[in-house]
Order: sequence, then structure tokens, then C-alpha cells
Amino acid sequence: MLDIAHQKKLHESRYWSILLHYKKSIFGIKSLIDDPDFFLAPDGKFNPKSELDASIRALFSGTLKESDPLICRFIARYAWLKEILDVDPEKIPVFDCEKINNVRAKSASLSFPTYYMNNPASMFGHTLIIIETEYPNKLLYHAVNYSAFTEDSNGFLFAFKGIFGFYDGYYSILPYYSKIQEYSDINQRDIWEYQLNLTPSELNRMVRHIRELEHISANYYFFDENCSYNLLFLLEAARPSVHLTHQFGPFVVPIDTVKAIKDEGLIVQSVYRPSKATRIKQKYSLLTKHGKGVVHKILDGQQKPDIILTLDIDTEKKIIITDYIIDYLQFLFVKHKLSKCDYQNVIFQALKVRSKLGNAHENLYSIKKPNSPENVHSTNRLSFGSGIRDKKTFHEFGHRFAFSDLIDTDYEDSQGIQIELGRTKFRYYTNDDRFQLESFALADIVSIAPYDHPFGSFSWKVNVGLYQKMASRENESLMGKIATGAGLSFYHSIPGLFYSFLETELDVSGTLQDHYAFGAGISAGLIKRITPWWKIHTFAKQLYFELGEKYQETSYPLLQNYRICQNHQINLELSGIHRLNEFENTVKICWYYFF
Repeated sequence: MLDIAHQKKLHESRYWSILLHYKKSIFGIKSLIDDPDFFLAPDGKFNPKSELDASIRALFSGTLKESDPLICRFIARYAWLKEILDVDPEKIPVFDCEKINNVRAKSASLSFPTYYMNNPASMFGHTLIIIETEYPNKLLYHAVNYSAFTEDSNGFLFAFKGIFGFYDGYYSILPYYSKIQEYSDINQRDIWEYQLNLTPSELNRMVRHIRELEHISANYYFFDENCSYNLLFLLEAARPSVHLTHQFGPFVVPIDTVKAIKDEGLIVQSVYRPSKATRIKQKYSLLTKHGKGVVHKILDGQQKPDIILTLDIDTEKKIIITDYIIDYLQFLFVKHKLSKCDYQNVIFQALKVRSKLGNAHENLYSIKKPNSPENVHSTNRLSFGSGIRDKKTFHEFGHRFAFSDLIDTDYEDSQGIQIELGRTKFRYYTNDDRFQLESFALADIVSIAPYDHPFGSFSWKVNVGLYQKMASRENESLMGKIATGAGLSFYHSIPGLFYSFLETELDVSGTLQDHYAFGAGISAGLIKRITPWWKIHTFAKQLYFELGEKYQETSYPLLQNYRICQNHQINLELSGIHRLNEFENTVKICWYYFF
């Protein structure tokens, strides 16, 4: 068999690379799997030929018995080698791998829980593969997950370890209901499900590869070898004619993997599953002012739920109040924000009231299906623009790895989401023939979550990078910057999303007094969608620098974004800034191209 394998150069075949997760690196070829238990050869991680030879010797030596677990451990490569080498079935024993046989896959879907800004690991979303079986209840399907194993609660440590691969990632197979509870019911994340058009034989290949990877570890990296990227190998193992893993470089965002899977023709249709939080917020939006008052009194324990039956309002309004209370209590209990005793005291009374009100109108709680995530713009962005700054003309070129800003028209109006990583801008000033790095934002992240809804929370922001800034009245300097903020926001469909932050900023540069300036202040702004393709953002910010270099800084930009099509936008910026007794105006227009 070894001679046949060498003649066919099976160690160079693409499917062998898929099964072993081999990729080209600077120093040759290596597997992205780091667990030594995944390899049969000592140098199998770096040597495809050695691993192939060791696999053939171990799996087709003629010494294996029916009770030997080796074939079931390496069932994917065993099945492929048996087929490709045309092994005589009479020369090998019959094996019954119980874990494989128990799956009985009928179809498969890709599940995409959307973004969750209050957890650094969930800002970009997540993907799972759902193995659908003969069970009529979808909640009992299998969820195939790849994730990092971590017990760290420190946010900085969590981010540092995740970026540099200090966590182990594991493939696991879990009941789908447990993942729905985690993402949809607890973490307030809507879920999109994408039906895959895999054939029965393709499903079997994927299941075999999943079982071969179960409990096997690989170094987990947030930016590339993450939850979504490593699932692509499973789809390539199912249908080797698709090319998914080679499409991505040093930065992989889950939604981009969904788009790649769709582009390869694997997706048939999508289904939207609103989260528990989305359903609760929809019910809250139907409450009248009086209804909200009743709700708050019942939840605060000032009144009992049976007061609802005595209200002088129509039955439908009573139903909405009661249904909202029941759903919200269940959410609080699942989140461990309500004791079992307090929960039971109110929920049983509310359910008793609800039983007396009859059925709700069929479409009372219908939720409009939002824009499907795979239809938003791509992640990477190039920008080309020109402008005038204090009568000096400039041209600007920029690039950003990921993936959204506050005036992005592709995202919902009621929450401000900005995640910009690696945003770099260069400028060329024509008046004095000067080319410079205008800014580099390592991370510029803003979460504006309205405080005046059932899941209201504080808004926050952080910005770390390098920025050109006036160091004196005559000189401009590139300074290191760390800025943070915390605040509140409120949303109404007519004025838009209003927010206010308490802010701090630390600037570091050799051109400053004592080489630094530390200040604090306040900002307030408004984000408003004018039309489906036009969004504006205006704000004012006042900072007082009292440590190191002492000065005040006032800025008030007006930003506008126009969506031309999915991957093309026009951005207009009008801004003024007052610093060191100098006033500066900037007018700029940019074309954004996403890819």
C-alpha cells in the first residue's frame, strides 16, 4: 500500500491536507492542529508524507482487531485511504464506530449568532455547524463548535492571551438547545441559520472528520485561527471541491466566512431566529406609558400581577403587559439576576393572570426580519479622499482591517456599534509637498447601548493609537494616544440616538511638556438615519488637559455617510477644532471601498 500511496503522491493531495489541516508557512508546511494525539508520526505536524506512511502502517497493518479503537479515532483518514487505495474489504476487519453511527445526519446548517458588544470575544459574532438528525425537535440537533477554553475574567488578560495564541481551542459536539440558551437567551444575540445543500455522502465525510477532531486541541487566535475559520475545514472535508480556508489572511471575521460559504454555493436559504432579548424589546415597544408604569410597579414588588385584570384598558393591552412581565422575569432568572424564590413568587401569579386573558392576536408580536448579515459590506476597507485643512489642500489614503463605524448604514439605528482595528491614514499636502502618517488606530471601539430600554446599559469607548496633533502653535507632531469614555445614551425613532460620555485622554510625545498631556472632559452627540442609505453623526467634545502640557481642546465634527451599493460608500466630514488658542477647519470627502 505504501508503494501505491507514494506513486499516487497522496501526501501532496489536497484532501490529505484538508484532513490534517496542513497549510504553507514561512518555514514550509505545518498543520494548524497542535495536539500530538492527532498525529501518528512523531513529525506528523510538519511532514505530510511521514504522517501518511504512519497512518497506512497503523490502520492497514492487518493486525487490528474489531475491539481496537484506533480506526474509530482516525475514522476520516481511514475511510479516505480505504477508498483511494482500493483496499480489499475482505482483508480488513469490520468495525462498528458507535459515535459515528449514532449521529444519523440528515442535513446540516450553519448558525451565526450575531454581535455582542459587551464581551470582547463576541464582538465579531460566532459560527456553529448544526447537524440535523431524525429528531422532530430542532433543539435536539447536534451543534458543532470550535472555541477557546478559558477561565480568565480579566478583560485585558483575556484579550492578550487570545491575540497571541495562549489559549487552547477545542472542537466539541453539544446539544443545539444549550448553544441557543447561551447565545440567544442569555447573551441577547439574534441567530441566523443557513441551510447547507450537502449530500448524504458529504454529510458522512463531515461527521467522520468532526469525530476525528473531537477533544483535539489547537492554539486559538482571535484574529485568524478562530471559531469560524477552523470550522471551514469541516465543510472542505465534506465537499473538497470548495476552497474556503485559503481565502483568508491574518484577519478572519465570522461574517466573512459566512459570505465565503455562500459564494461557494453551499447555502440554500436563511432563517432568522430573534433572541429572547429582541422579543422582549419588541413587546416593550408595544407598551403604552401607563402600561410601562404598571410593569415597573409589579417588577418592583409594589403591586401584584392580578392588578392587571382590574385595569380599565382593553384585553390586548393587558395581554402585552402580562406577556412582557413573564418574558422579562424568565430572562432575569436565566441571567441569575433574580432568586428562585422571588422568581416563583411573581411568575406563578403572572401565569395565572395570563391564563384568564385568552390568546393573543396571531401577528401581535411579529418581528420584522432585519437585513441579513451576509448582505452587509465586506470587512476590509480602502479609502481615497481629498480635502482642505486651513486653506491647505490634501489627499488622503487609508486602510482598515475591520469592520464598522458609528455612521455605517448597514447596522441598526438603535445601537451605535464601532469596531475599527488597524485603521491607517496617510496624507499628502500639496501646498508644502509634505507626506505624512496622519493616524494609526490600533483599536477604536465604541458601544452605544440605549439606557432607556429593558436591557439598558452603560455605553463605553476606547481608542488606542497614533495621531497627528498640534504640539505648539507652529508644530504638529505624531503622538501616542489612549482615550477612554463611559456614558449614557437614549434612542427615539424621530431624533435618533443621543449619547453623552465622560472622557479621558492621555497623549504621549517628546514635543510635549514632560512628554505627556493628560486630560478629561465631556462629549455629547447624535446619530440619525435620514434615509435607508444616508446617515449622519454630529457631536461636540470638550477636554481639559491639566497634567503635563496644559491646554483646552474643543472639537465639533459633522459626519455624513452615503451608501451607494453594498461595498461602496461616500463619506463627508466637516469639522472644527479649537486648541492652543488656534482655530482649525477641515472639509473632506472620501470614497470607501470594502473588500
